[in-house]
Amino acid sequence: MTTKELRRLTVAGVVALTVLVVYWALWYLARDVVRSDDSHAYYDFENAFPLADAWLGLCVLLAVRAVHRGSPTALLWLLTGGGAGVYLFCMDVLYDLEHGIYATGAGGVIELAINLLTLGLSAWFLRWAWSRREVLLSSPG
Repeated sequence: MTTKELRRLTVAGVVALTVLVVYWALWYLARDVVRSDDSHAYYDFENAFPLADAWLGLCVLLAVRAVHRGSPTALLWLLTGGGAGVYLFCMDVLYDLEHGIYATGAGGVIELAINLLTLGLSAWFLRWAWSRREVLLSSPG
């Protein structure tokens, strides 16, 4: 694996983890910055995500760590994290479309950006891992 490939993966992982941490910090400390709705249902929906997002973040962290260590478990964590991201994207988008969240102003724009970033990074992790699966699995680590 080249240094350039490792750097790209690391940057993608840092971006994913940063977005997760910043979003949840804002949700709990400055909710008005990221909220798109005032309804009880919306708050319940958003409050159901921290554990799933923590799982996603852990998968990304373990994937990047495993790749840097040359561990074959990198493939497992990359595919698990990518799949978790696609799943969360699908749940979030369906709710947002059904409840008109994207049309709620700045919060809706932030939500759309997060959704697109989630899908983009998840697809990137899945493609990156699958196209390098033989190298990842043959790592001696």
